[in-house]
Amino acid sequence: MQAPFDDRGKPFPTTYYVTCPHLVTAISRVEADGGVERWTRAAKENSELKASLERANEEQRRLRPELPGGIGGTTRSGSLKCLHAHIAFALARPGYELGERMLSELVPLWPTAGCCMQK
Repeated sequence: MQAPFDDRGKPFPTTYYVTCPHLVTAISRVEADGGVERWTRAAKENSELKASLERANEEQRRLRPELPGGIGGTTRSGSLKCLHAHIAFALARPGYELGERMLSELVPLWPTAGCCMQK
């Protein structure tokens, strides 16, 4: 979980942030393969995913009333911004269907060996 403002007072609108290097890399691959556009389209075309996104953005605004944006700080409608932010939100706030479906693309979700948390 990230504070709404950094040490210099600059807004940091992403409440939850992925820090696992394995997961960051896996999400970056999905984004590089057109994932933002694909998931934006899915959220527009699937009423269940659209409603999930709307509820999650509302929850984000409740969690972060200091900043007006939704997940990832987005204030624009019609397009997702950062899959890293959506996936982090899904991991931290179970029940976010759109983010959970994004997660299902990441196989394996966690490294099977060599995790940065292992010593």
